Amino acid sequence: MVLENKKNFAIVTLSQNSMDLATNIKKALSDQGYGASIHGKGDLAGADSSYSETKACLASLFQQGHGLIALCASGIVIRALASDLDDKFDEPPVLSVSRDGTSIVPLLGGHHGANEVADLLAEKLSAHAAITTAGDCRFKLALDNPPKGWALQNARAAGPLMARLVDGEALKVDPVLTWLTTSELTLSEDAPLQALSSIKALAASDEALVYSPKSLAIGLGCERGVASEHVIELIEGVLSDHGLAQEAIGCLCSIDLKSDEAALQDAARHFGVPVRFFPADRLNEEKARLANPSDVVFSEVGCHGVAEGSALAAIGQSGTLLVEKVKTDKATCAIGQAVAPLEIEQIGAQRGRLAVVGIGPGQTAWRTPEASRLVQEAEELVGYGLYIDLLGSLADGKKRSDFPLGGEEDRCRYALEEAAKGKSVALICSGDAGIYAMGALVMELMDRAPDQGGVSDLAKRVEIINAPGISALQAASARFGALLGHDFCTISLSDLLTPWEAIENRLHAAAKGDFVVAFYNPVSMRRRTQLAEAKKILLHHRPADTPVLLASNLGRPTEALRLRTLAELEVDEVDMLTVVLVGSSQSKAFKTGDRSVGDQGWRVYTPRGYAKKIDAAS
Repeated sequence: MVLENKKNFAIVTLSQNSMDLATNIKKALSDQGYGASIHGKGDLAGADSSYSETKACLASLFQQGHGLIALCASGIVIRALASDLDDKFDEPPVLSVSRDGTSIVPLLGGHHGANEVADLLAEKLSAHAAITTAGDCRFKLALDNPPKGWALQNARAAGPLMARLVDGEALKVDPVLTWLTTSELTLSEDAPLQALSSIKALAASDEALVYSPKSLAIGLGCERGVASEHVIELIEGVLSDHGLAQEAIGCLCSIDLKSDEAALQDAARHFGVPVRFFPADRLNEEKARLANPSDVVFSEVGCHGVAEGSALAAIGQSGTLLVEKVKTDKATCAIGQAVAPLEIEQIGAQRGRLAVVGIGPGQTAWRTPEASRLVQEAEELVGYGLYIDLLGSLADGKKRSDFPLGGEEDRCRYALEEAAKGKSVALICSGDAGIYAMGALVMELMDRAPDQGGVSDLAKRVEIINAPGISALQAASARFGALLGHDFCTISLSDLLTPWEAIENRLHAAAKGDFVVAFYNPVSMRRRTQLAEAKKILLHHRPADTPVLLASNLGRPTEALRLRTLAELEVDEVDMLTVVLVGSSQSKAFKTGDRSVGDQGWRVYTPRGYAKKIDAAS
């Protein structure tokens, strides 16, 4: 998963000339734990995804919350984002970089990572970082952006005080705030302005900056399906009753049986912190430290306390149970305090995620931004080796687990069980993952009991994201025009998993219904008769000159497009990488002078019935 406080950056380049610079920036960010992907205008070699209009691309990425690094003039970025600018506390970091890589300008979100990244890139590229925020210029630090593990209370009200410090007033600093005691601030033990450290919620003041160590672990238990609002209100109430600051929360935590509980995920998003999970046996190790051990809880989930146990497990042996279990009719909450800011990566496990990603036929321009983002965020890529190869540079530096053709069940099972360990895994499929690909098999494995060929209980609780892609049938139709312009169906001719009798029944039904038919898995080295039989069935119901499209390696350099009639269709022209689209009785083909489209200028379409309107109007 993405590291805490490490933003995902979209590197936007307008030309091939800037691709080397974009690649160097991506590497510099990746080496420091940032997520980074390259968005190229048009079909630029080496880009992770493509776009057509620069302003629209920048605005869309900004609206999605991506950090932006635009390899273009600052004015282009400003004009693209102007209408979306609102709250500086919520905006993602935005930087512009000159095309020669010599100047780096943080435009927005200076204290949300832009200044930090500007300094990083300036060092890596031997460039100049044009940082203009007052604190960074005067003191080489951002007063409202403390180090990892700390948060500033009442940040929105701190501006006037920080302005006074920039103007030269002195500050009295709590010694634990080491990044301030070693800074270039004017320090004095007698100064009226103070920088304090506290987990207590303190009122906003014109005289004090209050920093909270993120040392509180909120342990939670709840019944299945509890409302998110109930859990959030419980946490807020417990914090308020004990005068504790929300900024001091390091994480929420619970038993791994609750890793798929929506209320816990929603509460974590509400407080802006991660949620971590522990197995029951780990929580039971904390039995002696529990204030309220319960045999009833043990009989239900295998440990003597979920809320207190998970809070204690999170803070370690040196921490203390600050707030004992508080119980409502639907949830429990306890708070542990660690002696230092929590090291989140060392605590339990996060909920795993499996992204079932359709990457389209293979061309970068045909891969959705969502698919690219999910691949970029994944720790591990799983799939048939060819499909992972098609990702190009997007797969660089990632662990990959290649599986052969025929290893579909193994790859899906592996991907689910790896995600169950708390990883972010992407299962890579060509076309659309939900059309004759791994999406259905993932669902089937999750639907089965573990002792009936299914996956483990933990694997059933991982987050599943299904990212659609352009299917081969869509791409083939588009290459020739609009053969799928009216009702159509898809039929797989592989009888490895489906009896031929069932396939034959579907062929007869599709033929009688006069559907355009897309054939997947039309032939293989061993299966040579099915396509011929399908042709024979269709010829009983539609003309011999019905157009047939043969398309293979769509969107790749070896793309092959052929137009045939149903009568001309030959099995030997088709291989495993070919999708076959057979028109209906109404489908039509006509030739144009544009030899760059279809096969030798042929266009093919299936009319929807507009002819009556067109004829009436003429």
